Amino acid sequence: MKVALFAKPITALAITLSSTIGFVLLSHSHQQLSSLKSKTHTHSMANNRSFIVWLHGLGDSGPANEPIKSLFTSPEFKNTTWSFPSAPSNSVTCNHGAVMPSWFDIHEIPVTANSPKDESGVLKAVQNVHAMIDKEIAAGTDPNNVFVCGFSQGGALTLASVLLYPKTLGGGAVFSGWVPFNSSIVEKISPNAKRTPILWSHGMADRTVLFEAGQAGPPFLVDVGVSCEFKAYPGLGHSISNEELRYLESWIKTRMLGSS
Repeated sequence: MKVALFAKPITALAITLSSTIGFVLLSHSHQQLSSLKSKTHTHSMANNRSFIVWLHGLGDSGPANEPIKSLFTSPEFKNTTWSFPSAPSNSVTCNHGAVMPSWFDIHEIPVTANSPKDESGVLKAVQNVHAMIDKEIAAGTDPNNVFVCGFSQGGALTLASVLLYPKTLGGGAVFSGWVPFNSSIVEKISPNAKRTPILWSHGMADRTVLFEAGQAGPPFLVDVGVSCEFKAYPGLGHSISNEELRYLESWIKTRMLGSS
């Protein structure tokens, strides 16, 4: 499931001594001011930092999706760090056990609203996504400037990752994804996580992850108490359109801290 996309004398001595002291004080003052400015600038830069994780679909790779970031041309993204991780190779049931890049197991294709779910695999993959987010937050990025996005299987993992993260993030964007766990997982969703907004986009002509699987997402999120914006794209199959990505840029931009 791939994406279709295509920063002297005594008197004089007294004067000299006085001048020296004055110079030292002035220099010290200047250093303090410079230090303060530097700290303020650093703090401001930290506040403006943002982090976007993009999770690819089944059989794809992170590097293959990197061209996506070239579409995000707004100045708000000049301090954005992007991460395009690749899934590990795993045996995939729906492909007759073939080994390929996969975040977790998928039992059947097409994916429907009622398809079997590999919860243990999903939870394991979520831990890896959380580790990436933790590292970026530790480096100074505000959690509210962290966004997780994903396509297909990566979209399903996006949903699980933001709902199970203990802090409120900037947002999660699901493209052609599905709910990859059962209702029992709801108990693990914290009040902070419930404040993370979700953008859900799905092609109405999707024959790989059926539109019904996408449609089942918003009602599930409403029941959980999570805000979700659902966008349907008529005629769009199992791929991402430039229209979707342009909207994603706008959607993230309006949620960034420090953006106007």
